[in-house]
Amino acid sequence: MNKVFEVGIDEVGRGAIFGPVFAAAVVLTEKNKFILKQFGVTDSKKLTPKIRKLLLPKILLLSSDYGIGQSSAREIDKLGIRVATELSMIRALKKLKEKPSGLIIDGPLLLRPWDGIQKNIISGDSKFISIASASIIAKVSRDNLMERLEKKYSGYLIFKNKGYGTREHLSLIKKNGITKLHRRSFLKKSNLI
Repeated sequence: MNKVFEVGIDEVGRGAIFGPVFAAAVVLTEKNKFILKQFGVTDSKKLTPKIRKLLLPKILLLSSDYGIGQSSAREIDKLGIRVATELSMIRALKKLKEKPSGLIIDGPLLLRPWDGIQKNIISGDSKFISIASASIIAKVSRDNLMERLEKKYSGYLIFKNKGYGTREHLSLIKKNGITKLHRRSFLKKSNLI
């Protein structure tokens, strides 16, 4: 049987003010895309945290391959969010057993360091199961990290806000100061530092 693979990639945490940006790449066969769709795989933002956690082992089991990459808050501050996001995506792709012949990427921006075929899909996480699967892997992985960092950086409600700049999070920064995992470049724009 001729196996045609679809390789989707997505990132999470791009707009957060704390912690790394995560990316995941997922390789799926036509058959397994169909099965995952039946399980309810769709854009991670449309799913509850509980459902995402339940879908994750199914995605990992049914994917032919997957990779997760991240880029730190320090890299985001040094390189800018676009380059840091691209770096997290390239790191995810490098974890795949073999280099994909083509990629489908969520969003309008090209993955500039990638020299293979790529197609950008706006709202791709609700149109392609491989991108939706990548978004779920990246989101659950990043949320799990935020849960662990909550213990180290208590006083910022990191688990609740997942590192995003909620009004509550911003007021806690004013009260407690910034940590080394806060994105200084983002906070400068908010006039917090």
